[in-house]
Amino acid sequence: MTPTALTIAGSDSSGGAGIQADLKTFQRFGVYGASAVTLITAQNTVGVRELYPLPSELVASQIAAVAEDLDVHAAKTGALGSSELIETVADSVARHAIPNLVVDPVMISKHGDALLAGEAVEALKRRLIPGAALVTPNLHEAGALLGRPVQSEERMRDAARALRGLGAAAVLVKGGYLAGAEAVDLLYDGDEFTRLATPRIETPHTHGTGCTYAAAITALLARGEPLVEAVREAKEFMTRAIRSAPGLGHGHGPVNHWA
Repeated sequence: MTPTALTIAGSDSSGGAGIQADLKTFQRFGVYGASAVTLITAQNTVGVRELYPLPSELVASQIAAVAEDLDVHAAKTGALGSSELIETVADSVARHAIPNLVVDPVMISKHGDALLAGEAVEALKRRLIPGAALVTPNLHEAGALLGRPVQSEERMRDAARALRGLGAAAVLVKGGYLAGAEAVDLLYDGDEFTRLATPRIETPHTHGTGCTYAAAITALLARGEPLVEAVREAKEFMTRAIRSAPGLGHGHGPVNHWA
């Protein structure tokens, strides 16, 4: 059986993040990718020029069209934009019993542009995170979800425990914004922490890293990999993807999705 994954996310016209990055990453791991577009952006490596959320009915219809025809083995969410879309996605995932949901709580773009309305954070915590197999916040996202800064490895552990308390099966707190020689991520499954550390790579070409990382984990879960092994392999892939970034654009360029 061909493993299949679904991305429920926004469209990035420059191809470095969003559904474009997700589908490239699924393909890289030998997984068939399907998509439900939540919002359309006009953006490049420099910034987001325009953002247009799609009607919630259309998003629900896309998810239904995929789930009623294909065997979806895992799914991920990306930019959802509003409380209404979060509610729609949560309802659709539950209705179609989509397994192995990876929630990437996208709130701002790499350029600092808002991709999630402020009032939607509570909907994310109340409706989507409780059904997740894994939540993958970076430090800023973890801080926004919890209402407190996450600025050290110790705080990352506290954040992981608190976010798992919202109902997620596991939490991956990504520490890429911490200073230091290593890029440290912490995975917490409720029983133990797994520390994943790789040498820090100094580069501006990190557009779409969150999307790509979560997509790699989703693809590996769709293939049947255990969570810890999936996250570990995805972390190694991301290190190669950042190190071999093609250097495109005049701002935060994309990573290498075929690393």
